[in-house]
Amino acid sequence: MPLISAPVLLVGEIVRSPEWWAARFNVIVVAAGALVVFRLLRDRVDRRVLRQALLLLLFASFLTNRLRDYNAEILSATLFTLGTVLLVRGRTLSGWTAIVVGVVNTPAALVGAVFVAVAEAFRTRRLRHLAVPVAAALLIMGEAWIRRGGPLTTGYAHDHGATTILPYSGKPGFSYPFVLGLLSILFSLGRGLVFFMPGLLFSFSTVTRRLLKEYRYLVLLMLLFVCGLVAIYAKWWGWYGGLTWGPRFFVFAAVPASILLAVRVRHATELSPTANALTLLVLVLSGWVGVSGAVADLSTLDFCARNDAALEAFCWYTPEFSPLWHPLVTFPELTWRTEIVVLYCGVVFVWLAAPVVSALARAVRAHGVESLATGWRL
Repeated sequence: MPLISAPVLLVGEIVRSPEWWAARFNVIVVAAGALVVFRLLRDRVDRRVLRQALLLLLFASFLTNRLRDYNAEILSATLFTLGTVLLVRGRTLSGWTAIVVGVVNTPAALVGAVFVAVAEAFRTRRLRHLAVPVAAALLIMGEAWIRRGGPLTTGYAHDHGATTILPYSGKPGFSYPFVLGLLSILFSLGRGLVFFMPGLLFSFSTVTRRLLKEYRYLVLLMLLFVCGLVAIYAKWWGWYGGLTWGPRFFVFAAVPASILLAVRVRHATELSPTANALTLLVLVLSGWVGVSGAVADLSTLDFCARNDAALEAFCWYTPEFSPLWHPLVTFPELTWRTEIVVLYCGVVFVWLAAPVVSALARAVRAHGVESLATGWRL
């Protein structure tokens, strides 16, 4: 990321400042990535789903918040998205190149790259795909050798969090119990993917998988990447990502989550009333993630950093101090810029929700309120 962002930051020596451009670097990256993806897919997939997924991603997902910062996760997520799209389009060399650069930028994604490589090897019956994660690992070790003096020197050897009342705090490296890390990454109120990327839940829906059609294999590759990220971070002591708004290590998960939700919205007329009610519920939660992420002010969460972060776990597990739900307790003061973003998020939400609400209204008019109760089973 420092190398790729250097030209943008150098512009700041002439126009405005490097800090001004750094604050907008991720917006530039996502904008460029979105244009390339749209160009690659516009004649191959349902364009309406593509547009809806992009709107969800920008204004009703976890990505909305992450665009405000200068962090490595956005660049990696963009490269992973480009890489998987290129692989699906049959552009193997450019696709793997994007993925390898993203993995070198975020070494923890190496496990996800292994999963994707195995999937591609099975799909194409070509073993050469398995060489890609090996190449990424060699590049990671080469960088570590140049920067830190040894191929296995990561810079995290003695890194650990604060020692608190939590039984596994203060330990370095991959010392966290896997099951506890997995549960926390998925279900914690302050970091859980279920709350910050609720669209991922539709990956378990048979109906949604059927509706994916031409997006099915692309979403599968993306979900494999997400599984790889979860598998590696579940063991790391810093799985929660530090004092940050939400699960920043997993921002890439917002991409498949947005596609899955967009497909449900696009085919609302084909779904049962119960399914549409569930779609609307997930859309509301995803919209709230976007809005609360746009207005988030971490200074209101200074509680998490007090006493050498001794109480930070409250921000991972309790609703009152969760970044996602804290605005319900103390809503941050909005600037006129933030008000414009929130207003636009609201417009996007209404536009996306309209077909789902319309389908529900037609079902109620035709069959009454009891139609919402159909389709349930043990």
